[in-house]
Amino acid sequence: MKNRKLKNSELERKSIEEFKEAEKTPIIVVLDNIRSLNNIGSVFRSADAFLIEKIYLCGITAQPPHKDIQKTALGATETVAWEYVENTLDVVEKLQKEQTKVFTIEQAEGSVMLNDFKAQVGEKIAVVFGNEVKGVQQKVVSASDGIIEIPQLGTKHSLNISVSVGVVLWDLFSKISQNNREQSYMSH
Repeated sequence: MKNRKLKNSELERKSIEEFKEAEKTPIIVVLDNIRSLNNIGSVFRSADAFLIEKIYLCGITAQPPHKDIQKTALGATETVAWEYVENTLDVVEKLQKEQTKVFTIEQAEGSVMLNDFKAQVGEKIAVVFGNEVKGVQQKVVSASDGIIEIPQLGTKHSLNISVSVGVVLWDLFSKISQNNREQSYMSH
């Protein structure tokens, strides 16, 4: 059979314990006032897929356990580390004090297109995603170390937050992985 689909048992999935012990991708996700429980669950699933270090749930963003989060997270709330902090700005300032570069994903003056963004070797980054209608709060955008924009060529110039998270995490994950491969190659 050509290109036989793999069975779940062939996917070499990590156990919860293996996930928690695995080296994480140096990316933190910050959710600023996300309304949709399904979007929150989808973010957990994407974070699990790319071994993301942690998710901060801020403002009105709901927290596990919740059946509507679980429905889309499919168990990722058990693997990905998360914390609730009421004020998104507090998280941004805390991360910056810990030498984490904080980038807001938004359409704003001075933004860098995602495809042009360069992940620095050895740098931990946090990406802030905003409310489905209002986006990221302006005070959070202003406090960020930079703004990354997803290039969009159609008429809407708007992606669902869970889609935005998937696009950004994949892009950053692949750039960080490439940097790590190049570092490994150069040190041999």
